[in-house]
Amino acid sequence: MPIGLIALALGGFGIGLTEFVIAGLLPEVAADFRVNEAAAGWLISGYALGVVVGALFLTAAINRLPRKAALLGLMVLFIVGNTASALAPTYAFMLSGRVLAALAHGAFFGIGSVVAAGMVAPDKKARAIAIMFTGLTAANVLGVPFGTLLGQALGWRSTFWAIAVIGVVATIGVAVLVPSGTGVRAPSDDAAPSLRSELRAFRSGQVWLSIVVTILGFGGMFGAFTYMAFTLTEVSGFASGAVPWLLILFGVGLFAGNALGGRFADRALDLTLTVVLAGLAVILAVFALVAGNPVAAVIALVLMGAFGFATVPGLQMRVMNYAPDAPTLASGANIAAFNVGNALGAWIGGVTITAGLGYTSPLWAGAAITLGAVVVMVFAGLAARRSRTDALDAAGVPSKESSTETLPIG
Repeated sequence: MPIGLIALALGGFGIGLTEFVIAGLLPEVAADFRVNEAAAGWLISGYALGVVVGALFLTAAINRLPRKAALLGLMVLFIVGNTASALAPTYAFMLSGRVLAALAHGAFFGIGSVVAAGMVAPDKKARAIAIMFTGLTAANVLGVPFGTLLGQALGWRSTFWAIAVIGVVATIGVAVLVPSGTGVRAPSDDAAPSLRSELRAFRSGQVWLSIVVTILGFGGMFGAFTYMAFTLTEVSGFASGAVPWLLILFGVGLFAGNALGGRFADRALDLTLTVVLAGLAVILAVFALVAGNPVAAVIALVLMGAFGFATVPGLQMRVMNYAPDAPTLASGANIAAFNVGNALGAWIGGVTITAGLGYTSPLWAGAAITLGAVVVMVFAGLAARRSRTDALDAAGVPSKESSTETLPIG
């Protein structure tokens, strides 16, 4: 695999750390700025909204730039946002810094997915995307625990200074290691298409079906994960001090699932997504049933992470495949869909708990949401196969089954 993917993964690591480490530092931040828990929570919610805006609108705004230049600009924005957070004299200033970093997050993963896929052979595109997202999973496994410890030992601002330094290193890596060649130049480098022409890619029903699968599939997993600390302490019986270490095991599952999901998606994209989503739905339901057993709960937690993140490379690859004329915008839209799914799943999980259904109810809700993703994915796969068969018949070519779902279908 090209060494430039390591630079993209490092950028993903810094961005993932920015997104998740704040959760462990919220008490310190809230005390420093003298705000209540709800206001402090906006440092997370505001970030998520910034990701959606950046993934959709900032990606569209810079889509006509060479992709390497766009990535470098986004990393600079990321550094500025985290530096602002580290220096923030007020809560409002801190929130502004978080939103700036979030804008870079959404666009970086959207554009970075296209760049990563363009750096490798067609049969390795999903694996290349998986490598970039390895940085995000590593942030959960290693970055968040150590970032939290650093912030608690030296003050929360030290964590954001460390993230800014990581951003500088990643920027240098992108500048030096990512080539300025195929896959890194936007199609518009030679003849820039209008935004209207690029948006025509979204006329494809398969693009929208892919986005719906992303929202439901990731929403199901994240809805369960959002309330996992309550499940592990109130149902499984773990002490609260054990939760961070248990979440590291969850991160190990994310790491493994991301790598394996990318490998299998390169072989049979739609089949892989269908099987993995079905497996995730089953695991969430089983987790709800065995949550009272600590050993079984830990095993289910790891498997939930593995199956949940195994969908990410394939989901990102699928939406890009069906928007060949505007892969960057489609990729950005799918990054936004991941975050919409996060919000949807967390909201539904919260509703079930508020309704008095207990701390396993987010798992049951997640299983139901994910089952919806399976239904949509099966429909999308059948529609794609039918479209492929019709196209072959129209061309006078004898149809036969093929597992090369990763090829763009009209």
